[in-house]
Amino acid sequence: MIDRVANFLTSLKLTVVCLALALILVFVGTLAQVHLGLYRVQSEFFRSFFIYWSPTGSHWKIPVFPGGWLIGLALVMNLIAAHIKRFKFTRKKIGLIAIHLGLIILLLGQFLTEISQSETQMRISAGQTINYSEDNRHNELAIIDTTETNHDHVVAIPESWLAKGGDLQLPGLPLTLRVKKYYFNAIPAGPMSGGGEKIKAQQGLGRSLLFTAAPPKARMDDDNSPAALIEVLSGQQSLGDWTVSTWLTKYPFFEMLQQQIGGIMGPGVKVNAPQSFTVGGRTYQIALRPIRSYKPYNLSLQQFKHDSYAGTDIPKNFSSRIHLNDPSHGENRDVLIYMNNPLRYRGETFYQASFEEGDRGTILQVVRNPVSVAPYLACTLVSIGLLAQFMTHLFSFAKRRSKQPAPLPTSNHVNESTVSTPLSV
Repeated sequence: MIDRVANFLTSLKLTVVCLALALILVFVGTLAQVHLGLYRVQSEFFRSFFIYWSPTGSHWKIPVFPGGWLIGLALVMNLIAAHIKRFKFTRKKIGLIAIHLGLIILLLGQFLTEISQSETQMRISAGQTINYSEDNRHNELAIIDTTETNHDHVVAIPESWLAKGGDLQLPGLPLTLRVKKYYFNAIPAGPMSGGGEKIKAQQGLGRSLLFTAAPPKARMDDDNSPAALIEVLSGQQSLGDWTVSTWLTKYPFFEMLQQQIGGIMGPGVKVNAPQSFTVGGRTYQIALRPIRSYKPYNLSLQQFKHDSYAGTDIPKNFSSRIHLNDPSHGENRDVLIYMNNPLRYRGETFYQASFEEGDRGTILQVVRNPVSVAPYLACTLVSIGLLAQFMTHLFSFAKRRSKQPAPLPTSNHVNESTVSTPLSV
């Protein structure tokens, strides 16, 4: 039994099958981007062990094809097993060993990057100080206890829980949330506008501002804006329901909503006011917002510069002068972040990504990748291995050539005495 498993893991057929499955996966995933979008395809096709299919009207998930992680894992196991079984450590095979070790590190590094890397954005207006970044691709329902003046107590619920519906018991809070409706993507709608079923709440902004379902967006630069109708319960008592949506909290949708709000609800309506309620003498806010990643330090935007080429609107350079304040590490300094000159601090890299309209603030891309060195190490090992393998063959060829006997000398001299000439008649 063990021999069969070993032969299967070390077989060349497994390599060929995995490579063929990888080609099919890339082809099908590329076509699926047209309808599902880049980020959803990455999650469902390449960052998964299986690709699932759900029958219409059912919540079942049936695996129908291996995902990118399973194919990559099989290739790594095949490579390691073949290396252990077939390769013997000799001086002549140092190059091959280094090449295969580099490939293994490259595959494992990519897998670890997928599960550990995070990319968020930090939007800072001029003069503003914040200590968190946001993930624009994933959202959370936040219940914020704002009773205390010096700090807030936040309970965050993943958006995936809202999609399942039902009741949600909040840990540490005397509240229960009941998800009555949920739309994966929604748009604002007026009471008299057409379309399908609309979300209307008993409390808060949702009494006047309605939302209706919209088709999911698939373009790379577009984001879906979910909306939900949430009923708040204290024990068995209902406090009413509220409409929550990233339209109310997420830039640039908030700006778009501000422009449309007059036409939908009339002038004088403020959509930036937080929706709140009171239970047992404590005040809570409820909001559906991008997932926040809080930092143990503060960043303040002192100045943002946006330079363009003379006579054009083509951007030439973006730069942000940031003040970093981290008392726990004794950091209290100014930092200039501009294109190709990021800030690296406490395992995160802050890139100058974009800016807010009218140069009102900066947008920093925050990247955390604990295994960022893996591709560099893998490429170095592969390069060393190729060079070593080339030099090994070159020296072997030169050594064999030096041992060959010298060729016999040849001469073009002709002995005239041995040449006969015919007599003339």
